[in-house]
Amino acid sequence: MNYTQLERMHTGAGFIAALDQSGGSTPKALKAYGVEEGAWKTEDEMFDLVHEMRTRIIKAPSFTAEKILAAILFEKTMDRKIDDLYTGDYLWDVKGVVPILKIDKGLEDEQDHVRRMKPIPGLDATLDHAHKDRHIFGTKERSVILDYDEKGIRDIVDQQFEIGETVWSHGMVPILEPEVDIHSPHKAECEKLLNELLLEKTRALKDEKFMFKVSIPTQDDLYAELMKDPHTVRVVALSGGYSQKEACERLTRNHGMIASFSRAFAQDLRKGQTDAEFDENVRKAADLIYAASIT
Repeated sequence: MNYTQLERMHTGAGFIAALDQSGGSTPKALKAYGVEEGAWKTEDEMFDLVHEMRTRIIKAPSFTAEKILAAILFEKTMDRKIDDLYTGDYLWDVKGVVPILKIDKGLEDEQDHVRRMKPIPGLDATLDHAHKDRHIFGTKERSVILDYDEKGIRDIVDQQFEIGETVWSHGMVPILEPEVDIHSPHKAECEKLLNELLLEKTRALKDEKFMFKVSIPTQDDLYAELMKDPHTVRVVALSGGYSQKEACERLTRNHGMIASFSRAFAQDLRKGQTDAEFDENVRKAADLIYAASIT
């Protein structure tokens, strides 16, 4: 456990840049960046292109520890390099930004109005490699709640905590991400039950330290009690499909919650921009999301 990084994640001012698009979301991310699907022939070529995009973001002069606490990486990004350093080492040693790894392998089909995580084969080996070889601080694992269903939501929370315990046992801090779909017809009710279950499970922890990544709640400051629990390192917000502007406006009303935005961070970044234009858009996004994260 890197206790300098733990303290930064617990008390630092700033937000998390989610640069962890994978699998089916990668072509979408590349298209938004200005790279059309015909630009690659193989999956490896696709991931080369997305690594180029992530490298450009990370190396931008405005991508700094002054505003950005951490960055979430895709597994293939963790094993690639930026300027002869593995990405996690570049983030921490050069930029002062904490590296975090996405470990889930996608979602199961809907059942009980939720989508649980698929099995994660080789998880122990991945965590060992991430922690010992690539100096990764923590992980992120996502599942989705589509509508109110007590059994489904309980199952999601149980699965998240089970994975979280495994991550903690490898000397890393997990970010549990039980996302509530922003289009859920009963979003507020889902979030109320989710908050109750997260509190119940968190209060029963021993020495573990967890982070939580949740949709920006319908009820402002819903997760205030969870933030106060001594087992909680941080509660962070996903943008969940909101535009950058709307996500920041909603986040501002949730005191103590910080952003962990992906698309809402990179939405104005384009391959065809000059380096100066690109960096200016990184700066604008970082300024806006940082301001919403320090309320």
